[in-house]
Formats: sequence, structure tokens, C-alpha cells
Amino acid sequence: MSAYIDITIAAIATAPGRGGIGVVRVSGRDLKGWMLEMFGRVLTPRHAHYLPFCAADGETLDEGIALYFNAPHSYTGEDVVELQGHGGPAVLRRILDRCLAIGTADGMRLAEPGEFTQRAFLNERIDLAQAEGVADLIEASSEAAARGAMRSLSGVFSDRVNGLADRIVHLRMLVEATLDFPEEEIEFLEKYQARPLLDTLASDLNAMIAQARQGVILREGLHVVLAGQPNVGKSSLLNALAGEDIAIVTPIAGTTRDKVVQAIHLDGVPLHIVDTAGLRDTDDTVESIGIERTWREIERADVIVHLQDARQPEDALDTAIAARLPAGTPMLEVFNKIDLLPVAFDAQDNQIGVSAQRGDGLVALKARLLSIAGWNPGAESPWLARERHLVALQAAADHLELARSHAEHDDRVLDLFAEELRLAHLSLTRITGQFTSDDLLGEIFSNFCIGK
Repeated sequence: MSAYIDITIAAIATAPGRGGIGVVRVSGRDLKGWMLEMFGRVLTPRHAHYLPFCAADGETLDEGIALYFNAPHSYTGEDVVELQGHGGPAVLRRILDRCLAIGTADGMRLAEPGEFTQRAFLNERIDLAQAEGVADLIEASSEAAARGAMRSLSGVFSDRVNGLADRIVHLRMLVEATLDFPEEEIEFLEKYQARPLLDTLASDLNAMIAQARQGVILREGLHVVLAGQPNVGKSSLLNALAGEDIAIVTPIAGTTRDKVVQAIHLDGVPLHIVDTAGLRDTDDTVESIGIERTWREIERADVIVHLQDARQPEDALDTAIAARLPAGTPMLEVFNKIDLLPVAFDAQDNQIGVSAQRGDGLVALKARLLSIAGWNPGAESPWLARERHLVALQAAADHLELARSHAEHDDRVLDLFAEELRLAHLSLTRITGQFTSDDLLGEIFSNFCIGK
């Protein structure tokens, strides 16, 4: 790995397209020689230099600001130079080509996706959870998600994880020291109050798991599929939830032939609402394809909204659709067109009456969707979390529970007690990357954009 990061890298660090300013970033172990050839001098660290960016023949490619951050006081922990010029793709490409040409003899190359942040991790400028916070901040689709990502990036999540890990290490130290003196094993649990320490650790870890679940919801959101027979108002409901005309609405059954996806935010939580083709028996080839896609979409849903016509609450086709819906997926029975009923809609358990046309019942529907997601508006996660974080935290909790079981049933199995503590500690350290496989690192950083 050290040989890999000894190579200097460069990339355009701003998003594709045209803009007022574009940035080319270079990172390497020692960029002084490269700066001499690029600028004719070594730049002063942390000073903005306005100067021309020139080609090998002296032609001015652009004029802009050059910034030099000397190692280890840079984003990557290496020497970093950023060239801020005009944001046209052609201009930035020429500047990047010039940067690479200068460093060709030393093996300089184009950066891979996420490689600048990966080097920051490998050079211990940030841990893995903070590195993921960088990507999450870039991808954040709501203010709440951006705040959570910033907290992850600033180390709030990592500090909590490390704090728990340190407390487990302290308990491990006491246990493993006792293992050297077998005659003291019986007294250990009482002498060092191991059980109360373990109970407090488990309680704090479970509280952290609850917060992490909020963070996962905030980051990933819910995949909500609107399903039902034709003409029950799925497209109208999508438009009502989105607050704009996204899907085509007509009185003709079978108007929607393919899925229509719209992202909305409720209390900062992203919901990916999918309008689908109406479910029914049909000889129309195109509509049949749409219905097949609807069932595939239903299979991958986090929540299914089974939309029905409130004027026909016991329809045989709706009963058949409900019987085929996946049993393990949360489902809401929503009855639309309650505004067309002669009397008020009488909602039974797990039923919601709405009028997509007038907006009746939408507040209740949104609240139920958030409730199914497990979102608690009064307990916003102080960080964003990923599924792998939740898996690691739960694994640590499981190991602490096994340690508790050993402590309760046999005072003479401190070796098993110590082993469960070790495994709990290992699970936590995987979150911050202290013990992480190269395959996992490759998967994480490959999802970053080039230049970051």
C-alpha cells in the first residue's frame, strides 16, 4: 500500500460541466520539483498566489489562484496543490494534462474515484467513518442529512465509537489481568464491579444503535411503492405527496405503463415514492410489461401503500392483490377518493382515508410512513450512519450480551467473558477502520467522485 500512495495523483476536483470556477487538485509526497516546473518557483504554503498556468511552450492556458498545502497539514496528509481557474471543461482538461505531463517521469497519474480521501484515511488524517461522512455530505439531499453528514465528518460519531471501545478495553484489561491469577477469578466480578460496568456498556451501546438507526433512515430514506388496481388514484397521490404534477393523470384506466419515481422529504427523511402500473388482468402487451415491472418493484419496496377506492372497500381484485403482496414488507391500506363518499370514511385498523384531489388525510399518511420508517422527529441522529455501521454496532451488542450470559451463569469462565469483550471491541473498530479489509476500503472509496 505504501508504494501505491507514493505515486503523485491529479484530478479535476469540481463537478463536470461549466462554472465560474474550476479546481484541479494535485497530491504527492513532495511537490517542490513539480511546482518549480509548473510555476518557476516553490509556492509559499497556505498563501494564495495569482499567476498564469502555462503550457510547456509558455502559452498561457489560464490565469487563476494556486494554493500550496505542505505535508502533513493538508487534506490528504501529503503535499497538495490546488489550481483554481475558470470552470470550462476544455480549460480544466488542458490544465490537468499539463499537470500530468510534468509529473510523467515520476509516475504521476490521474486519481481514481475517492483517492484523495482514501489517502487522507491511509495517512491517518481522518478515520473511515469520517471518510464516509465526506461522501455523505456531498450526496446529502436535505438539510438534516447535510447536518448529520457534517457531524460524522467532524468526528462526533467516531468519538462515540472510540469512547465505547476504550471502555471495553478497560474492562478487558481487568479481566485478562485476572486470568493470570486463576485463584482470583471467583472474586473478580464482584471486586471490579464487572457486571454493572457491562450493564452500563450494553445500555449505552443500545442507545447508540437507536441513534444509528435514525442516521441510516436519514441517509438512505425509504423506498415506498404505490400499488393498486387501475384508476384508484396512484398518480394523483404521487402528485399530491410531491406537491407538483409529476405523473400523468387521466380517467382512462391503465394510463401509467411504467414506474414514475419522485424523491420527497418528510422531516428531512428522503422518501422515494414510486407510482406503478395498475394491477389487473389485461391482454395489452405493453400494459402487461408494466404490470410485471410493478410486481418487481413491490418485491424490493421498504413500504407498500396499497391504494384502493374508498367507494369500493371490499373489491375482489383488491383482495387478490393484498393476498399476493409480500408478507414481510410493511403495508398500509390507503383508501382514496373519500371526498366522493356520501358519508365520512370509517377507517378500520391500519387503514387511512385520503383525498388525493383535496389533500385530506395526507398529513396522517405522511406520519404513518415516518412511523413505519422508525423515524422519531424528536430524536434526530447526531450523525449519518450506514448499514455497515449498524451491523457492526449490533454485533458488538450481541457479544456484550454473550459476555453478560457468561458472567451470570459461571464465574469461572472468564476466558470466554474476555473473548466476547475482544470480539465486541473488534466489531467497533471496524467502524472507524482500524481493522478493515482492503476489499471493504475499495468498495467504499470507489463510490466517491473523482477529485475527492
